[in-house]
Amino acid sequence: MKILPYQPDQSGMAYSVGTTLDRFIKSKQSDFPFASGELSQLLRDIALAAKIVNRETNRAGLANIGGAFGQTNVQGEEQQKLDVIANIRFMRALSKGGEVCAIVSEEEDSVIDLQNGSGKYVVAIDPLDGSSNIDVNISIGTIFSIYRRKTPVGSPIQEEDIMQPGKEQVAAGYVLYGSSTMLVYTTGFGVNGFTYENSLGEFFLSHPAIQAPKDGKIYSINEGSELEWTPGVKNYVDHCKKSQYSARYIGSLVADFHRNLLKGGIYGYPSTQKNPNGKLRLLYEANALAFIAEQAGAIATDGVQRILDIQPETLHQRTPLWIGSEKMVNEAMGFLNKKREAVNL
Repeated sequence: MKILPYQPDQSGMAYSVGTTLDRFIKSKQSDFPFASGELSQLLRDIALAAKIVNRETNRAGLANIGGAFGQTNVQGEEQQKLDVIANIRFMRALSKGGEVCAIVSEEEDSVIDLQNGSGKYVVAIDPLDGSSNIDVNISIGTIFSIYRRKTPVGSPIQEEDIMQPGKEQVAAGYVLYGSSTMLVYTTGFGVNGFTYENSLGEFFLSHPAIQAPKDGKIYSINEGSELEWTPGVKNYVDHCKKSQYSARYIGSLVADFHRNLLKGGIYGYPSTQKNPNGKLRLLYEANALAFIAEQAGAIATDGVQRILDIQPETLHQRTPLWIGSEKMVNEAMGFLNKKREAVNL
């Protein structure tokens, strides 16, 4: 009987599909000796819900689940049918997993207490970012933040469990539903991206150890709000045009952020006359992307301070956001803070 050691086939007969998300998560469990596997399982639960939302998104045009739902959420924004569907899917996945004690969702007015006595984690989530783009087949996404609860496991949920600054996150990520579906996340040890393989039903590692370029030539901002900008914002955008930067604005936060993360660029959603406190939500949009950005070597600020240092005061608190390549964000802050520096002198 002959026994031969296995040698991987190097021929072109079959391409390598790489490392699955599940295997990657298991390989990183040693990074969290305190977690005992719960955080890993929580990430798997999110990935499962993302697969289901991906399926629903892909069939939206055929299943009559596009368009408006007929209600508004707590933000005063018209809910789309897929907003509601995505919220239900993630709620179910997170409640059945057993690792989560409470959820903050863009689609819910209040904190959802899962009444899970053993849950160690709080999840803040925007189940479907950019949902107004669904009906025109433009990329949309999911954004999530994960925190360890502060109070003892088994005790009632308290405000201190929920109102944590972004620097307290133990994990954060987003799912991009586009030409391909990607899950990108960090647990504070770098950023990794996984692409969904539909025929196998698995996420595979496709973008290991993502590092944002230090500089870029793309700026992403809604120029329809120009009349409500401060002089500093106007001057910076004029500078971008004079420098012949490329203007790229999709209107889906996840899609704009993802492009700039990989190619180099800056995304800006400043305060305006209409929204003096900004428009993006701190707990489940800005914090998650800021954590990812910093882990990839980029910067995230509200124009004055680091996003991750902001202490939230309300559940659906809004914030201005400037996020992207280090050099571009610092350059933008020079324009935004020029008047303030002059006064300080």
